Amino acid sequence: MIETFETVAKAVADPSRVRILKLLEAGELCVCQITTILGLATPTISKHLAALKVAGLLQQRRDGKWVYYRLAERAFNLYAPSFLAMVAAALADDPTIVEDRRLLTMVNEVPVQVLCDQGRAALPAGAASANQGISCCGGPI
Repeated sequence: MIETFETVAKAVADPSRVRILKLLEAGELCVCQITTILGLATPTISKHLAALKVAGLLQQRRDGKWVYYRLAERAFNLYAPSFLAMVAAALADDPTIVEDRRLLTMVNEVPVQVLCDQGRAALPAGAASANQGISCCGGPI
């Protein structure tokens, strides 16, 4: 049991993973969308998503070549719902989370195919993230 708790605790101990969880509160997102918002490399995002999925915090579905993630609706991990509730209740006014949500609004206006091909270049001018390269806790990523 303690190993299960530790898996979830480690998954939410990373600032980038917390940012991903906060983004997914708004609904399902493609890996390309998450990558564009966080400004991290796709392999890095994939590792974060895998850790969150192993911890029972995320579910995924495939649609052609795109993989979409959402918060787990039915957690196989006893502790996942409590950790998801804790994350949902925290950091709403954090500047990085606020900026991520601003970018999410823009990202949702761009077709996934275009976003996957162009990344941040597909966003309107001036959409570059002010928080690129910092975590939700203000430290370096």
